[in-house]
Amino acid sequence: MPILDNGGFEAALPASARLLGVDLGTKTIGLALSDTSRTVASPLETIRRVKFSIDVERFFALMDEHDIAGVVLGLPMNMDGSSGPRVQATRAFASEVLKRRDLSLTYWDERLSTAAVTRMMIDADMTRARRAELVDKLAATYILQGYLDAASNWRRGG
Repeated sequence: MPILDNGGFEAALPASARLLGVDLGTKTIGLALSDTSRTVASPLETIRRVKFSIDVERFFALMDEHDIAGVVLGLPMNMDGSSGPRVQATRAFASEVLKRRDLSLTYWDERLSTAAVTRMMIDADMTRARRAELVDKLAATYILQGYLDAASNWRRGG
């Protein structure tokens, strides 16, 4: 299946199913999970990147375990809206995933997601070590919740 725009992604999904939010980093992959009504995103796991084949094996195992209907992959656009090397790496990751499994996938602009989550954790007085442990899956949660909120507005005609 090709990478879908947000409207095509919504149309491809069953009425009630979970989505997986993904914050793709160079060293880790943060993951978040939606509820079946696609209202709330929750942190799931952080995969420590080793090698693509190992990383994607864990990724697919989690998709199967949680009966995932689609993937919302954070796209790290530059602040001016242009694409940089991280966008290219994210698109390459998506392409390789889709070569291995037919699934519904869309991108979601993740600008400032890590910064917003880091600020929230600092405000909550978390230690640096605790922030490092949580930041990737919380960034994935932030990305997925942004998508869920926007999709809810689209469904309501907003």
